[in-house]
Amino acid sequence: MFIFSPPQNGSHSFWFLILSLLYALNTKHPVPSTHQPPLLPSPVTRWFRIWVKSMATKKVIAICQSGGEFVTNKDGSLSYTSGEAYAIDIDQQTQLNDFKLEVAEMFGCNVDTMSIKYFLPGNKKTLITISKDKDLNRMINFLGDSATVDVFIMTEEAVARNISNMPASRSSRTTVSEAVAPLIDVAIDTTHTDTPMEMDVVNCTPISTSRPVIAIEDKNHKAALQWENTITGVNQRFSSFSEFREALHKYSIAHGFAYKYKKNDSHRVTVKCKTQSCPWRIYASRLSTTQLICIKKMNTNHTCDGAVVKAGYRATRGWVGSIIKDKLKESPNYSPKDIANDIRREFGIQLNYSQAWRAKEIAREQLQGSYKDAYTQLPFFCDKIKETNPGSFATFTTKEDSSFHRLFVSFHASISGFQNGCRPLLFLNHTPLNSKYRGMLLAATAADGDDGVFPLAFAVVDSESNDNWNWFLNELKSAVSTSRKITFIADFQNGIKEALAEVFGDEGYHGYCLRYLTDKLNKDLKGQFSHEARRLMVSDIFAAAYAPRLEAFERCADSIKGISPEAYNWVVQSKPEQWANAFFPGSRYNLMTSSFGEMFYSWVSEAHELPITQMVDVLRGKMMELIYTRRVESNQWLSRLTPSKEDKLQKEIATSRSLQVLLAHGSIFEVRGESIDIVDIDHWDCSCKEWQLTGLPCCHAIAVFECIGRDPYEYCSRYFMAESYRLTYSESIHPVPNVDRPIQSESLQLGVIVSPPPTKRRPGRPKMKQAGFIDVVKRQLQCSKCKGLGHNKKTCKDL
Repeated sequence: MFIFSPPQNGSHSFWFLILSLLYALNTKHPVPSTHQPPLLPSPVTRWFRIWVKSMATKKVIAICQSGGEFVTNKDGSLSYTSGEAYAIDIDQQTQLNDFKLEVAEMFGCNVDTMSIKYFLPGNKKTLITISKDKDLNRMINFLGDSATVDVFIMTEEAVARNISNMPASRSSRTTVSEAVAPLIDVAIDTTHTDTPMEMDVVNCTPISTSRPVIAIEDKNHKAALQWENTITGVNQRFSSFSEFREALHKYSIAHGFAYKYKKNDSHRVTVKCKTQSCPWRIYASRLSTTQLICIKKMNTNHTCDGAVVKAGYRATRGWVGSIIKDKLKESPNYSPKDIANDIRREFGIQLNYSQAWRAKEIAREQLQGSYKDAYTQLPFFCDKIKETNPGSFATFTTKEDSSFHRLFVSFHASISGFQNGCRPLLFLNHTPLNSKYRGMLLAATAADGDDGVFPLAFAVVDSESNDNWNWFLNELKSAVSTSRKITFIADFQNGIKEALAEVFGDEGYHGYCLRYLTDKLNKDLKGQFSHEARRLMVSDIFAAAYAPRLEAFERCADSIKGISPEAYNWVVQSKPEQWANAFFPGSRYNLMTSSFGEMFYSWVSEAHELPITQMVDVLRGKMMELIYTRRVESNQWLSRLTPSKEDKLQKEIATSRSLQVLLAHGSIFEVRGESIDIVDIDHWDCSCKEWQLTGLPCCHAIAVFECIGRDPYEYCSRYFMAESYRLTYSESIHPVPNVDRPIQSESLQLGVIVSPPPTKRRPGRPKMKQAGFIDVVKRQLQCSKCKGLGHNKKTCKDL
């Protein structure tokens, strides 16, 4: 006998639960004979069936919402914001397809990409997915007395935006995860499709949210869509074992299981599931008298739980590389982190950072060609440069074992532009290459009439050394072959000083780069001065270098001496005649550092990981585009000087109007203003030295020209004229065809085989940022005990 205390409000849900229990007991203990009375009185059974039937006609208003997004609240519950809403009447007779069609018509969305979800009553943290008619009926049953239900219509894009990217299981239906996601999508088991409605309600178990079950739909996995049928079963044929293995590989990824080979040779392949007790296996062998491979046996049944494919199991670098290479081609900065995320989302495979990085390297090689093959193509490539750009220099050398040693390239357009329009001023510098075989790029850049960077020549060598600089400068001298004395702005270490003296001798001037000079000062006097003292000394050295006259240089040197006599002695012994304007015999045009060509080195940093021929061709393309662009721009100029020099001249003209001019004798004049300066217009000389240093008349000279009716433009350096600028960019660099796909016969006819250099990139992730000029004044540690520099109190040795 059962005694109940039902709630006073007559809840249908309560009675439904009780009567369902009684009905279950009744059906669990059937009546064995007519002599035993039934456990449930027949009136109750009839009443229950009538009640269930009435429930089947229950109507609910579904508030359908779409176009918004889910927001996670502080308590973990979800709220749906924005979007549109429509009301639709549904009952247990409503078919899911009919419901979807009506919803699609309202929101204008696609039925095939639609996902329908709702919240459990009283639980705003868990979403239920409706995927079949029984799911829709369950939703109505769960509502109890509620007359309305919020239903969320999500398209494929909305699902991708709201649902966390979790790896898929073999069934692509459910995956257990411990991760906390902003949106949890729970799929209810509906395996027993032929079970009566009454029994489903009784056997329904509560849904646990302690370990949320994440549903990843098949449409969100490319693998499931593309590869789930790469293996179809017995009698399927393949052209080769490699094709069969590739199909099996994709099949295992799509279905999320790991496998191992039992037999794997040129005659047969036997594969089984990696789980020990799982019966899944497949056997394929060659068809007799043919080259075809046929699946002879296959057990498709999986009894294992089917864990997620972890740590890139069977996702080889080559396979991942082939998957990502199209996207890498569109986005060269495709990061390993993004690669790992995309592979996880689209194929359910988890890669770590190093695996993704190595796969990117493989994809890059697939797109750009082999690093090794690029060295083999060097003879062909150099010949093509000289063939397509007559007058260009493209030479290489090898070592005794035929391995690559050095490559020099200078295009005819660059040589002609330097000889006809540029000042006899070159900036020499280097930058490291982080390609597979590493190396160093040496470069010579010039300055055009508008103070723009004009690349002249570059070389790829194994290291920065006296021998390599000597070779590069000899090649440069052969290419340029000018009678003008060239001023070189460069470092004075790593062999470049000796190489310049040996190759050019009295035919050129070597001006020390101020950045390298101050960097050496910091190294030589490290730990002796405070940060502020070193900053002042560096500032004084720059001022001394730019000082046009001896007295100004001496004032700056005395300022350094006031800080430290030792630093003063260092400055005096550093050969000021090679870095100070007051003593330098050549013409630097006030350009004092070899970092002038920074734009060219930025191009190198974008292409330094490419194979050597690809890198050179990228630089060629950049130079070709630069020459064309500047040629077109200069044709629009109306001034006699280049724009930057025109602005400087106009400023000097404005300053000259306040000066007083006195004739001394002949071509010599005295000009008075804040100081008294002497101008010799025949020798283009002024005592302020600005005219000689910059190549443009100073304000004192312009005051004289205004006084005697001369044209200031006639006394400007010819290198600053717009016509000279146009001559600089008058020649063009032409494309080099078949860089990445050389004609095999032509390459072999050359008879020279070049192998890669023995030096390879060091293990580990390379530094992506190219080494450049760092701040020459770095703050040093200062000990709080002894007040010494270069250490702190923990490492202080002063007891």
